[in-house]
Amino acid sequence: MPKITSYRGGSQTGLWTKIKLFWFRKKSGVKHKKTLKRVLVFLAGAFAVFLIGIVGIFAYFVKDLPNADALNKRKVVESTKIYDRTGTILLYDVHGEEKRTLIPFEEIPQQLKDATIVIEDDNFYHHAGIDFKGIVRAFLANLQGKKISQGGSTITQQLVKSTILSPEKTYTRKIKEAILSIETEIKYTKEEILNLYLNQIPYGSNAYGVEAASQTFFNKRAKELTIAESALLAALPQAPSYHSPYGSHLSELKNRQEYILERMFKFGYITQIQLDQAKTEELKFSSVKNKFGAPHFIMYIKEHLEEKYGKDYIEQAGLKVYTTLDWDLQQLAEKIVADGVAKNIKSYNANNAALISIDPKTGQILAMVGSKDYFAEPSPKGCTPGKNCLFEPNVNVTIRPRQPGSSFKPYAYATAFKKGFTPNTIVFDLPTEFSLYTDICPLVGIDYSNKNDLCYHPKNYDGKFRGPLTLRQAISQSLNVPSVKVLYLAGVNESINTAQDMGIETLKDRSRYGLSLVLGGGEVKLLEHAAAFSVFANEGIKNPATAILKIEDSKGKILEEYKQKEIKTMEPQIARLISSVLSDEENRAPIFGSKSRLYIEGIPVAAKTGTTQEYRDGWTMGYTPSLTVGVWAGNNNNTQMKPGSDGVYVAAPIWNEFIKQAYAKKQETRSKNKETKNYFNLPETPEEFNPPDPIVANKDVLNGNFATEIKVKIDKVSGKLATEMTPPNLIEERSYFQVHSILYFLDKDDPMGEGNGRNDPQLNNWEQPIMEWLSSPERVGLYNQPLPQEYDTTHTAENQPTIYIYSPYDNQYIGGGVLKIEAEANARPGVEKVEFFLDDELIGIRYSRPYSLSFEMPSHAEEGEHAVEVRVFDALGNFNSKKIKINLFNLNN
Repeated sequence: MPKITSYRGGSQTGLWTKIKLFWFRKKSGVKHKKTLKRVLVFLAGAFAVFLIGIVGIFAYFVKDLPNADALNKRKVVESTKIYDRTGTILLYDVHGEEKRTLIPFEEIPQQLKDATIVIEDDNFYHHAGIDFKGIVRAFLANLQGKKISQGGSTITQQLVKSTILSPEKTYTRKIKEAILSIETEIKYTKEEILNLYLNQIPYGSNAYGVEAASQTFFNKRAKELTIAESALLAALPQAPSYHSPYGSHLSELKNRQEYILERMFKFGYITQIQLDQAKTEELKFSSVKNKFGAPHFIMYIKEHLEEKYGKDYIEQAGLKVYTTLDWDLQQLAEKIVADGVAKNIKSYNANNAALISIDPKTGQILAMVGSKDYFAEPSPKGCTPGKNCLFEPNVNVTIRPRQPGSSFKPYAYATAFKKGFTPNTIVFDLPTEFSLYTDICPLVGIDYSNKNDLCYHPKNYDGKFRGPLTLRQAISQSLNVPSVKVLYLAGVNESINTAQDMGIETLKDRSRYGLSLVLGGGEVKLLEHAAAFSVFANEGIKNPATAILKIEDSKGKILEEYKQKEIKTMEPQIARLISSVLSDEENRAPIFGSKSRLYIEGIPVAAKTGTTQEYRDGWTMGYTPSLTVGVWAGNNNNTQMKPGSDGVYVAAPIWNEFIKQAYAKKQETRSKNKETKNYFNLPETPEEFNPPDPIVANKDVLNGNFATEIKVKIDKVSGKLATEMTPPNLIEERSYFQVHSILYFLDKDDPMGEGNGRNDPQLNNWEQPIMEWLSSPERVGLYNQPLPQEYDTTHTAENQPTIYIYSPYDNQYIGGGVLKIEAEANARPGVEKVEFFLDDELIGIRYSRPYSLSFEMPSHAEEGEHAVEVRVFDALGNFNSKKIKINLFNLNN
């Protein structure tokens, strides 16, 4: 058998040889040889058809393709416009007038060319317009995702896509892009392609091309850029809004810049010394000159649009985006925040603040202020954004995780209420060690600060402890120790579940969180925090936070439209309980004072403040039934404010003023805007919170009594516990008042059940400070008196007197006249008396033997059945009785 030539060149006795050997050995004859010949002819024909098909497909696309010479002519595009909720206020034109200055290739610094290549197309000088490995990688990824969303494009392809083709994401467009890229590589040199690309691409802030970008962000010519600045510009085209130096993701931008610098070093474009210098170089961005309305909100919207539709599409599609923003409230919010921060700087060294407002009935964002002034300079002067700036203007704090302090507490209390605890439930505000390392964490009065990694003994903000408190008092006065106990009773995981159900998405790694969570030990975003508080305002119904009402394309087709999505996350009763305790001015007053900044005359409000350790963050979160508002105040770099800078001082004034002015503003504009579509309004008369249903629990500690009353029945004679044999007239009911921790009386997982927590691991930790509290002179002897343990042994069955009636006998017939009753009685301590009854009427008493009685039956006694009873009493109060029946008849009849 001859060897078969391989299609790769060379020969082999491989698959085809085996097929032919098998065929000719198995079959023989002319017929089978003809069949093999037909198969081979068919395969050859199919291959030819395949080649012709490929050529045809190529020709089909080539005939309609534009000329690659069009690279020098930018397509006319429509900008995307962002409006307020009414559609009458244009907030932002995504591009408007494009800023572009073409410069020669020679004026573009080499380090910017190198930085662009290493991040966008490191094989740029070695391909013919297409990176086949990248295409295959992207193709496989997109097959899994059922859409084209992953890159693989070369610089040449990006240039073709942005100048000649539409931005649609289809396989057809990708094929055209590939063909044109090859054609472009034939017609232009690599330098010309790179020059067109660097003069063409958008860098954000309406800057197109490297020269406009350099002027916009660094206020210098492109040829003057440093290596660090060049790497930063190269980092922008992938996501200009997200990575904008004027946006909220400066740390991510810095990380991407350093990644580019490391790749430049890897590919040999810069030295180690240049790498180190570039990484540490301080970048000074020029100020933003073109001011526009609601800037942080606009950047938030742009990020959403780019993430969902792609930056190329929104730059060219001419979208109309109708947002949920209320322009009246936004203007109020910006001014109130700016004024509030100006006061805070002087009094509290709090250099920034943020505010978010949401309609709890819809989840729509009404106002968003991410900092005091988006267009201001960072402070202090010369600081490095993302590192040491007290104030960073472009960072949107409403979407940045910060520790919430005590403003997190309502989630734990709501969880406790779900379990069956009530606002009247008693917990003790006393120095308490929560760690179970009792051998190294002694409780009260011991300095164990060197054990803080193991011990946990929180304090209240003022260092004072208040003894027994209701949960209503504890949360109204924002006391820490009772709240940590509430979190333990509610459960850490269960409380996180509640927060997540309500809209908090930052608490991912549960292993990080313990009992300190209720004091703000986990970070949350102001936007999510306000959206979650809206669930309380809306009586347990969550409307996910949303910023967009509708998006239309240039032809009026609706791409996206708000549809209310109500999700029940808790029973109305639980939300009403939270609103009740957070709006309780009377119980809040002992700490915050009467009519504090958490109170607004004429507007029912529920509010919770928060202050983190060392005064790094101040919060006020609150709501009416129609408006939720959250405010954060502090410093961007986490620098401490002045001691005493509680949330009620740095955040509550802003919160209070915004709600007050929001209601006043809506009253002013109500009549003229009544007909305006999508206009947000507030009720003419501020709504009251619906009160919760009354709760009557089955345990004193749940009903507001710190001392549990235990009633016992005492035998008056012996002074011991009465038994069922104790005569009722000898039973005395006595009350003993027991004071213990809540765990002593109930099971934390079933507070209204019959069980208790006396095996709970925290019991001893909670009991010890209470016992010390009871030992003070004014309380000694009032509580926890020993309960009687012994039962009475006097009034027992063995000690009961015996009684026997031997005349008359049971059911005897008596003809009237004298009724003679004769009985015998005995008792261990001696018979005290014997009483005789006829039909329950006492007819005689005998104090000594014989125990007999003659009784003249009255003439009017009725015939028939009558009852005779003899009762015997001993000296100790024991008694017994015997009863028989007699039948009376009249002898005269």
